[in-house]
Amino acid sequence: MKERHSIERVRNIGIMAHIDAGKTTTTERMLFYTGITYKMGEVDDGTAVMDWMAQEQERGITITSAATTCFWKKHRINIIDTPGHVDFTAEVERSLRVLDGGIVILCGVGGVEPQSETVWRQADRYRVPRIVYINKMDRLGVDPEGAVEQLREKLGVTPLILQIPLGRESNFRGVIDLVEMKELTWGEDLLGVKYKTDDISEEHRCEVEEKRNIMLEQLSDFDDTLMEKYLEGGDISADEIKAAIRKGTISLKFIPVLFGSSFHNKGVHPLIDAVVDYLPSPVDVPPIKGIHPHTKKEEERRSSDDEPFSALIFKVMSDPYLGSLSFFRVYSGKLKLGNSVYNPVKDEEARISKLLELHSNKKKEIDTVFAGDIAASGSLKDFSTGDTLCQRNHPIVLEKIIFPEPVVSAYIEPKSRVDHKKLEDVLQKLTSEDPTLKVTKDPMTGQTLINGMGELHLEVVVDRMEREFGMRANLGKPQVSYKETVTRAAEGEGVYERMLGGRNQFGHCRILVEPLPRGEGYAFSSQLKKGVIPEVFAEAAEKGIKEAVEVGVLAGFPFSDVKATLTGGTYREEESTPIAFKVAASLAFKDAVSKAGSVIMEPFMSLAVVTPDEYLGDIVGDINARRGKVEELELRGTTRIIKAIVPLAEMFGYATNLRTMTQGRGIFSMEFLRYEPTSSGVMQEIIARIEGRIPAHR
Repeated sequence: MKERHSIERVRNIGIMAHIDAGKTTTTERMLFYTGITYKMGEVDDGTAVMDWMAQEQERGITITSAATTCFWKKHRINIIDTPGHVDFTAEVERSLRVLDGGIVILCGVGGVEPQSETVWRQADRYRVPRIVYINKMDRLGVDPEGAVEQLREKLGVTPLILQIPLGRESNFRGVIDLVEMKELTWGEDLLGVKYKTDDISEEHRCEVEEKRNIMLEQLSDFDDTLMEKYLEGGDISADEIKAAIRKGTISLKFIPVLFGSSFHNKGVHPLIDAVVDYLPSPVDVPPIKGIHPHTKKEEERRSSDDEPFSALIFKVMSDPYLGSLSFFRVYSGKLKLGNSVYNPVKDEEARISKLLELHSNKKKEIDTVFAGDIAASGSLKDFSTGDTLCQRNHPIVLEKIIFPEPVVSAYIEPKSRVDHKKLEDVLQKLTSEDPTLKVTKDPMTGQTLINGMGELHLEVVVDRMEREFGMRANLGKPQVSYKETVTRAAEGEGVYERMLGGRNQFGHCRILVEPLPRGEGYAFSSQLKKGVIPEVFAEAAEKGIKEAVEVGVLAGFPFSDVKATLTGGTYREEESTPIAFKVAASLAFKDAVSKAGSVIMEPFMSLAVVTPDEYLGDIVGDINARRGKVEELELRGTTRIIKAIVPLAEMFGYATNLRTMTQGRGIFSMEFLRYEPTSSGVMQEIIARIEGRIPAHR
């Protein structure tokens, strides 16, 4: 029987940061100090517990979010270590959806880096309370004050400094705790298990008093009891300060800031204490809200074992031994082995034959999960990411997870001709795991296309296919995923009349198409008056439009940011069929978009380049030559940070070019920003390339 921890003593947290800020290293130390592992894993050696995939160990980066559980001071901490690379940002999105709190790690040298801003915005969207841990305090050029200032300037938050670093760079030895008023120093113990706790030394007393007063003043703004004691000059206990910090952190009034060097095992113990002391339990966050699938009314469920069961599947993955595994967060109620769960999204029921507690790629069988738990099951074969689990007699549909659209595509084919069916099966398994991986057919050639978030994403997919499924495939050169849209409203008409099987088939539709704001995708509505067209024909027309949206009129790219409205049509009692109306609606849509000024849209990326100052001119000139626009230039010491908006089509192979321009000293990160219409010259070039008049890759 699984031991039930009091729900107030459960913490569901994620660890997030820019790539190479130290997420996985910090998680490895947390697991070691909490007794979950007996040996520290290292990212650089490929021995990190949380980076269990071969691709992660070889590249030294996190690709998939890994979940684990540890225990500290009678608290249960469920941890999800998330990727920092932008190609795998969906892993951060799905993790944040089910977490109650987070640790955002900043590099003490780099401060708030581009991907730090991205994960911060993602956490803001889900209102996740956070702690900031400024890592790498032992690095040359570390600037913790600068990192704190960037929290204010770049992220617009109020940092609450809870510690003072003792030394920096090679002299960093520990921290002064402003809450407990103690000096914590890590001495000769290489593993960092033992550390000394001393009273504040005289040399630091003035600085400590000043910083502690600043901390208390900030806390007084949010806690009336504390303000009263502070103004009267009374003693304020550490417990009272912790309670005020916890209250302000959970309500997102400020962000506690701590310091350390995870690689050298200094500062991680206070970080784990802060998780327990300041981040919320499931009962500290608002009840989860959802929609009743039948009444369509909003309902909410509290984090309690006594409420009806509800959970959200946030990840699906293939396990070589257990088959399809569904990872889920329990929001209310409890679930026992042998119980049945209902999926209101698919109107299906499944019996739970296996429940698993997670520790990276290792699993432990359990017999019950409770409110607030994160677990997995191998019994939900046909369920998908974002599906709700609940009881049939208490149905609820929780809000789905929204993932970004893929922006890069490449042709894929099996190395052996007999493996076409196997390729389809393997891709089906991978797309069920990864919502940002899409498989489509080229409408012109019928070839299979895989669409993803970037070059690295597609490379990892093909690598996984061979290692995990024994499916060897050839991947073409990555290409941009273009879209088509319209520039103005226009009406179109479609008539389908043809003899099929000795019977005349007739359908007639009128459609209005209109542009939508960027990022809105596709929308459909009907303005038909009752009885104009039978419901079955109207439904067929909607399906016809939806299929027509997938193939554009200019170059075959799918339409986006378009609204189609079915405005009218006629039918004949004996001759009209659903198929005829489906074709007529498709013809009407094509007629409308041909009049509405179709244009091709291309993905634009947000680019951030970090480089020594002497290479600034070359890099800016190169960005301009790539049709990019420099938005911001920032100087940090002798380092320049260039922020620009660039079309993805011009950025393939940029890593090699940047290394050449900066003699290997420049680094960059890039993330999808938005789709925008291309210039007429670029559009003509794209169409010519599709038609084969110019080579695909010049």
